[in-house]
Amino acid sequence: MSSAIQTAAIDWQTDPLGEIPVSRQFGDVYFSRANGLAETRHVFLEGNDLSPRLASLADQGYFVVGETGFGTGLNVLALWQLWQQVRPNNHSRLHVVSVEKYPLTRADLTRALAIWPELAELSTQLLQQYPPPLAGVHRMIFAEERFSIDLWLGDAADCLPKIHTQHRFDAWFLDGFAPACNPELWQNDILSQIVRLSGIGTTFASFSVAGVVKQGLRAHGITVTRPKGFGRKREMLKAYWAAAPSATPETQPRPAPLMSADATDSASHTPITIIGAGIAGLSCAYALLQRGYVVRLIDAIAPLAGASGNPRALLMPKLTPLSHVSEHLHTLGWLSTIRWWSVWQQQQPVIEATCGLSLSTDKQPIAFERLADYPDTLVQAQSAQQTSQQAGAKLKHTGLFLPDAALLNPAALAQVVLTHPKLAFQRASITALQPSTTGGWQLLSDTPITDAFSTQVIVTAARQANKLCPSLPRLAAIRGQISMCDAPPNAPTLPLSYGGYCTTIQQAGGMQLLFGASFIRQDDLDDLRLEDHQHNQQLLAEVLPSVAMALPPMTTWQGRAAIRAQMSDYLPLVGRVPDMHGVWVLAGLGSKGFAFAPLCAELLVAELLGEVWPVSSTLGHKLRAART
Repeated sequence: MSSAIQTAAIDWQTDPLGEIPVSRQFGDVYFSRANGLAETRHVFLEGNDLSPRLASLADQGYFVVGETGFGTGLNVLALWQLWQQVRPNNHSRLHVVSVEKYPLTRADLTRALAIWPELAELSTQLLQQYPPPLAGVHRMIFAEERFSIDLWLGDAADCLPKIHTQHRFDAWFLDGFAPACNPELWQNDILSQIVRLSGIGTTFASFSVAGVVKQGLRAHGITVTRPKGFGRKREMLKAYWAAAPSATPETQPRPAPLMSADATDSASHTPITIIGAGIAGLSCAYALLQRGYVVRLIDAIAPLAGASGNPRALLMPKLTPLSHVSEHLHTLGWLSTIRWWSVWQQQQPVIEATCGLSLSTDKQPIAFERLADYPDTLVQAQSAQQTSQQAGAKLKHTGLFLPDAALLNPAALAQVVLTHPKLAFQRASITALQPSTTGGWQLLSDTPITDAFSTQVIVTAARQANKLCPSLPRLAAIRGQISMCDAPPNAPTLPLSYGGYCTTIQQAGGMQLLFGASFIRQDDLDDLRLEDHQHNQQLLAEVLPSVAMALPPMTTWQGRAAIRAQMSDYLPLVGRVPDMHGVWVLAGLGSKGFAFAPLCAELLVAELLGEVWPVSSTLGHKLRAART
């Protein structure tokens, strides 16, 4: 995953069905000219016996389908449609993991899917979350549908080894262009990775009965049959893992999930307890709620009382060179947060689409040449004249224009999460976690608490995590103060990042300029300070002197100071707490936590429930709480 992702080169051929996409890279059609949707249903859905298997999923059941070759997404949409038709009325969920080396552009994907009007509603939802062509894994979550997709962009030989899961894949769509056109996709090391992710009971289906496919599966002890193919095709491939082959590192049974479906807190009607109601706690709560679990959220003061309580958070990444993007938490987290939470368009949206500018300053210059390969849809280098035009204010700095930069409204997020019927909020100061003689944990508190026992506890209380979980690495305190005042008439019209940041926001008193923030290490006091206001004004004056001069008197300003928790490697702690079975942690988010807290919460919950990770195994292990 070290190079830029090349999008698919498409030719369009007229057909009675409509315009058919043909791959220039492989010289093959994306789906059957006879009826691609019918072929998908016959080969992949019926070939894996999915209708009865999905319909019989138990409460909290989790079914995973793997796919080689996402293409136009037709297989996934057909599966999604079947799921709508047969899914049981419980909290079971369907997840797809698909790999694609040459993704279609959004425009080509829109055009290709237009041929299937019966899938239009699903196509629209897919296109809303379809990721940009960046290497790595991109999770799309359709919470109301109990359906999600991991789209891995890159060569299958690079992607498949980085997929981590404790839940075996239940079925495989062995798709992609024919072996004669794309032999690399059918090589033995790729089939070995498919087997690594599978287990007894996994099924496999493919339109191809080429010898390389049959022999590759049989070599791993998988039973292969050749039933009638679709239309004029005499045969297709249908395979089933009936018994374990000889033990190898790839085929050894994986350990059971740390929290099995039969022993979940939801099953016993005991809520999973989350300590800390900032962005980390709210993100973990939502990840559990959308899976159907009951959540108890505890905070010593109130939701968003700590570092997460600013009026807005700027979602704009400090981009890494493209060769590192598949492992870059900030970029992947930023894209995930916008993709997942932009769907909440209530009276006050959680994500406010604004665009944004990242300025190249003397203190924080941008290495434009290292970012030149990013797609223009994601980032555009701009001259000082262009940045001035974009911002509606005179700027002397070059910069990057990010069309997907946005503002996050923490209060709107809290409203979505806290009003969920399966969540209960309690105010209590938890001072310690004490092992229970019956398993689980007693919550010790200096204030009364309803039901002080929990079998599963997630600690998201920033630096308090060190007190509750002594085995965790030490988190450092970082003080940060923002400033806010009436916006002057010449304030910029979109958010700016420049070492500091500024943006205008609508408040009850009118348009306000929000700017900051100070960054003071080893300071754990949250008092409001004049010198921090002065620092924030100086940062602003370095890029927008005329705006800084037009600010109202400092005595009229408002502000907010909070203490962030941060690790020395600037990465958060995510996952199981060492030596405390049933205790999990998401802490150390620092000053960028709004961008990646939702992705980290998804990773934590995936580990807790034994699901497929939403990040690579490499990145997931970098974030583990057991690191030093």
